[in-house]
Amino acid sequence: MKFTKTIAALAIAGLVFVSCKKEEDKSLAVANAEKTTAKEHKAIAAENVQTASFSIEGMTCAVGCAKTIEKELSNLEGVEKATVDFDKKTAIVVFDKTLQNSENLTKVVQETGDGKTYKVSNMKS
Repeated sequence: MKFTKTIAALAIAGLVFVSCKKEEDKSLAVANAEKTTAKEHKAIAAENVQTASFSIEGMTCAVGCAKTIEKELSNLEGVEKATVDFDKKTAIVVFDKTLQNSENLTKVVQETGDGKTYKVSNMKS
């Protein structure tokens, strides 16, 4: 009889543990979905549009490095579009020159890593 009660208690505890975890996973999924929602960009006046292209050294993968840098650049105020090509080790950023500049873009790329991992070079505006 004692053995049956122990098994029943373990089964109930297991169900409670598993059901709580699923609820937690649902809330994490909602939070992650909110984070990955694309930022809405304001239209840039034609006279303020500027494009910068530059090389990025130090990227080791397309998903972890290139996409992370691309996302950080895209989330900047005044950036209309950012594209990072891992294979070519380049980035192209279309931005509002009244809100952003080459120095800010360089700073964001380098700070995406630990400040030493990614190096920007050949900046052309």
